[in-house]
Amino acid sequence: MTWMRGQSVPSASLLGGVADTPEGCAAIQQHLDRLESWVERNQMKFHKGKCRVLHLGRNNLKHQYRLGVDLLGSSSAEKDLGVLVDNKLSMSQQCVLMAKKANGILGSLPTSTIL
Repeated sequence: MTWMRGQSVPSASLLGGVADTPEGCAAIQQHLDRLESWVERNQMKFHKGKCRVLHLGRNNLKHQYRLGVDLLGSSSAEKDLGVLVDNKLSMSQQCVLMAKKANGILGSLPTSTIL
């Protein structure tokens, strides 16, 4: 499975699909081509530099996708709705981030002394 995240004005776009066959990769590329033509047709700006591909799974072909003439870079982890997802679908990075945040909150709380 492959997920792509891109920042457009005014909102974010997510696109995904199964990429374990050349046909699956071609279908994802067709979706990207349609997205590009939609953006041009509606005269919107699309920040291609912020678009990343997250390849998931062992059988993923790790196909190189393009948006227009620009090749999209890949990413090993992406954050969506406050949850960090990596290419191995491991929650370890998310747990580390949440533990750091919780410890920071606990460290800022005043300690009370009982007499």
